[in-house]
Amino acid sequence: MDARGLVETYSEETTSRLTGVSVHQLRYWDADGFFSPSFGYEDRSKPYSRVYSFRDLVALKVLNALRNDAKIALSHLREVKEQLLLLGEKLWGETTLYVHHKRVVFVNPETDRLEEVVSGQGVLQIPLVVASSNMREAIKLLNQRKPETIGKLERRRKIADNQLVIAGTRVPVENVKAFADQGYSVDQIKLEYPTLTEDDIRAAINYDAAA
Repeated sequence: MDARGLVETYSEETTSRLTGVSVHQLRYWDADGFFSPSFGYEDRSKPYSRVYSFRDLVALKVLNALRNDAKIALSHLREVKEQLLLLGEKLWGETTLYVHHKRVVFVNPETDRLEEVVSGQGVLQIPLVVASSNMREAIKLLNQRKPETIGKLERRRKIADNQLVIAGTRVPVENVKAFADQGYSVDQIKLEYPTLTEDDIRAAINYDAAA
């Protein structure tokens, strides 16, 4: 919810770009019951049937980091996810996660009580205030991409070693073409590069360096 009292919501494509979780993974987690968006239609075949809140984005970002970086088992993450979503909006900036022996521990700022007792040795801390702040910055950067850069290519000094990239991004054109050459469809390439639009991908695929 923003300063005007309005609820911030995000499509699954935008959510994918901001969290690093592919659209395919978001849909799988939704169908599997692991993580469903806060808003949307029960009939998932309808357009915009999955709409995520800002709190959803932060939770997904943290859960993705726990899964990929800390190698936490999905079965345990299911329990973690439930605890994350029970936190009130104000608690996100006051809560710290601890990872120890592949188990996640909460410190509840209201009770100052750990959900699980740990020795304190070798603990990885993930302050959610940092995750929330990073998500705000990511949204800001995403919204800053100028509409006229969509579907355009550019070469800029000190960007991707001066390679030709998708305008407004750091994604090299040759990377996109390599996926296309391997038989990847536009939708499949979007899963690899969630920040790109279909126009971006088609522009890269159709680029002919010899022309």
